Amino acid sequence: MKEFTHNDIENIRRIVAERDTEAANRELAELHPAEIAELYQSLDLEEAEFLFSLLDDDIAADVLMELDEEDRRKLLSSMPAEDIAKQFIEHLDTDDAVDIIQELDEEDRDEILSHIDDVEQAGDIIDLLKYDNDTAGGLMGTEMIVVNENWSMPECIKQMRMQAEDMDEIYYVYVVDNDYKLKGVLPLKKLITHPSVSKIKHVMEETPVSVKADTPIDEVALDFEKYDLVAMPVVDSIGRLLGRITVDDVMDEVRESSERDYQLASGLSSDVETDDTLFTQTKARLPWLLIGMLGGIGNSLILGNFESGFTADPTLALFIPLIGGTGGNVGTQSSAIVVQGLANGTLDLRNSGKQLFKELGVGLINGCIISLLVFGYNFLKLGSAHQVTTIAVSLSLLAVVLFASVFGTFVPLTLERFKIDPALATGPFISITNDIIGMVIYMSISSLFLSLLA
Repeated sequence: MKEFTHNDIENIRRIVAERDTEAANRELAELHPAEIAELYQSLDLEEAEFLFSLLDDDIAADVLMELDEEDRRKLLSSMPAEDIAKQFIEHLDTDDAVDIIQELDEEDRDEILSHIDDVEQAGDIIDLLKYDNDTAGGLMGTEMIVVNENWSMPECIKQMRMQAEDMDEIYYVYVVDNDYKLKGVLPLKKLITHPSVSKIKHVMEETPVSVKADTPIDEVALDFEKYDLVAMPVVDSIGRLLGRITVDDVMDEVRESSERDYQLASGLSSDVETDDTLFTQTKARLPWLLIGMLGGIGNSLILGNFESGFTADPTLALFIPLIGGTGGNVGTQSSAIVVQGLANGTLDLRNSGKQLFKELGVGLINGCIISLLVFGYNFLKLGSAHQVTTIAVSLSLLAVVLFASVFGTFVPLTLERFKIDPALATGPFISITNDIIGMVIYMSISSLFLSLLA
């Protein structure tokens, strides 16, 4: 991947300013579409439009797909619908074309589709737009090689050549029956080793791994990983072949999902980028900051009601950060393990009870170890004069660790059951809740021992 220096960018800008077409073509000819897309991020819209006008339509379409969503939207908003259809959509696979069209307003979508000359491609795009974005149908494309199980090998090869003319990549050859139901996959090796076979169905590999159109993308990604696939056929409810999903599309979705989960776990309420405006970033970050502020106010109210306890033994206040921090850490650990298990398929909602008991056991062991260590420290450091603090802190730590372990497991499982992104449970929600409950536990136990001592 080429790294663009400041001098490289300035040189390109000078070429664009001078409208030196020959020099611009020389620079672009040496770059990969992904590198051209990276270059565009350093140019303004007018400069980018000039370079786009010099690209071959196929390359321009590839570059467009490499741009991030915001840059792509800016570029397309400045172009007529007919140019978008002719220069980009007609040169993209249907799944990529659908991704582009979905980013546009509905009015613009209809106008662009009306300018596509290939009626079959336009029809495929319209069909794909009907599927939800987060399903296999919303991710699939219709470009694939399909042969009939009753064809002879020579006829099969002839049809494959015809279908392959408009395809960039060939992953598998799918075999269907007369009702277009998926029957198998024809390995290319069989074309060489069985050139005279009577019918395709005698050499195809039966029962290929497939996925239904309404399958969630998360499950599709797990199947790709499980079976080490580079492409997967998509079928309808009765097994008819609809399209195929390629591994690059799945990886893009997995990356975007990981970014969303990471931002959600970090306390961001929406997807933001480093180059977003101040208002956009503030809007995404402020909600959880306000919730955190309310949590802090709640903690101060709890501590305010325990003023007499601090008066009786001021050393109790020294361990407030320990109680809150330990609860937040344990809860985040537990929720992170559950979210990871739900994401990679190793944890099923049917095993929720088993996971809760396991976390309870882990919390009990960790809580006992931490409590004993803190008890020993306080016993040696504070002595018998602060026995209330020594006992209260240790018991509070044990109770807080147990609660945080169970709560950090229970919340993501509950969110998953109600179809809410469980990554929410690894963020500030767990930390704030555990902090407040931890203070309640600490203050309650401390008050109990102070009253007993009195």
